[in-house]
Amino acid sequence: MKQARLDQLADSIFAIVMTILVFDIRIPSFLGTVNDQTLFQALLDLFPIFLSYLLSFSLLFTYWRSHHFIESVLAKNIDTRFSNINAIFFFFVALVPFSSHFLGNYGYSKTAIIFFALNIILIGFSLFKMRQYVIKSKTIENTSFTKTENEHANMHILFPVGAAIIAIFVSFFSSSFAIVLFTIAILFNLLEKSAKHTFTFIDFFRKKN
Repeated sequence: MKQARLDQLADSIFAIVMTILVFDIRIPSFLGTVNDQTLFQALLDLFPIFLSYLLSFSLLFTYWRSHHFIESVLAKNIDTRFSNINAIFFFFVALVPFSSHFLGNYGYSKTAIIFFALNIILIGFSLFKMRQYVIKSKTIENTSFTKTENEHANMHILFPVGAAIIAIFVSFFSSSFAIVLFTIAILFNLLEKSAKHTFTFIDFFRKKN
């Protein structure tokens, strides 16, 4: 498979999956007279689904951005194994609409939270494996990068994974706090310099001790 074809496939999968997410948000049906108060209450009832949509869409965007960098910038060519790792990554990405709808409709359940968290973990690990393969492969030529750039990129990939693992344990005590952890992880990935500031914070305490 040519690199451009794989890039097009990735863009197509992400575009479709991110669009499908909105299908779970449906206008409610009403019997009898409908007024503003009824509609407002209906919107409030849809809040968990809106939140799930927002989290999932943002998550997919950050992973698309990371994948695009790995496939189109970091790797100068591809091989069969790289394509196979991509297939695994796409498999878990395509599962997000289901895990997102599950979370949106049953967010109070630890089962839904754990399933969504596992989806995040599997996406993150497969993307991390992809990046490591490009860096260490003898058949793929990669763009030069600094140690700091590599650390920052890995943190953006693995931070949501770590948050999802913690969320699994937290879900046994508080489903709301587990959702907060997902939110923090996604906000971390959306902020461009979050990894840089985190390492600066860590280095500060290392020097202090």
